[in-house]
Amino acid sequence: MKSFLKAAQLLILSLFLAIGGVDLTALAMGRQEPPTQAERTGAAVASVPAAEAATTGSGTLTGKVTLSGKAPAGDKLKMNADPVCLQAHSHEVMAQAAQVNDNGALPYVFVSITEGVSGSHPAPGDPVVLNQVGCMYEPHVFGMQAGQKVEIRNSDSTLHNVNCQAQVNKKFNIAQPVKGMKTDKVFDKAEKAIPFKCNVHPWMQAYGFVVDHPFFAVTGADGSFTISGLPAGTYTVEAWHETFGSAAQKVTVADGESKSLDFTLKAS
Repeated sequence: MKSFLKAAQLLILSLFLAIGGVDLTALAMGRQEPPTQAERTGAAVASVPAAEAATTGSGTLTGKVTLSGKAPAGDKLKMNADPVCLQAHSHEVMAQAAQVNDNGALPYVFVSITEGVSGSHPAPGDPVVLNQVGCMYEPHVFGMQAGQKVEIRNSDSTLHNVNCQAQVNKKFNIAQPVKGMKTDKVFDKAEKAIPFKCNVHPWMQAYGFVVDHPFFAVTGADGSFTISGLPAGTYTVEAWHETFGSAAQKVTVADGESKSLDFTLKAS
């Protein structure tokens, strides 16, 4: 009789544990409860390798790019062919290719480190935005890291086509006929001065640079630039302009140091 009762108790216990979802094997091994969702999630996260950290420092490079010599006369853009473009501007629009501001300051100069960078530099998650506003590309000159998304927008109520004439990366020519359209592209390889054009509006042009690191900048209206987060080291820095060419200099930056580096480009 005792044997019968003991067998019945074991059967009931087994059924209860099975209904409760408890692993009998785990109990036999000394575990009282199944793994929680948090434990399962933690184990899954632990099995995924962490993202590679970017190599950065605390050095800063600041400077200014100016033009030496007589600046060429600026060209006025003729937008009469498209009323939307014409009505977007209340004043005459000058070509950006040879724009020179007060005291010879050069905007739209791409300044980047071309030698001396090492370490890991993963592409940022945030996209670079290339917009079409008033039938002009904004920005006129821009940089991106290899593998970083570029979001191309049409903010005009007219047809644009984006004709990317890359040589190292893949070329493309896309139409954006509707205001508010967005197209995402990714450039995987380093490449200098990629032309972006619009065949519908031939005065529209921009230049994009694909770089393997984040140490680059574009000069503002006053010709100034800042490159921050530099690790200590000796670097070659290049300043590029679509009309006035390029110049390069070497500079050594210590950790935490802020260094000044100016460039002078010559008028042709």
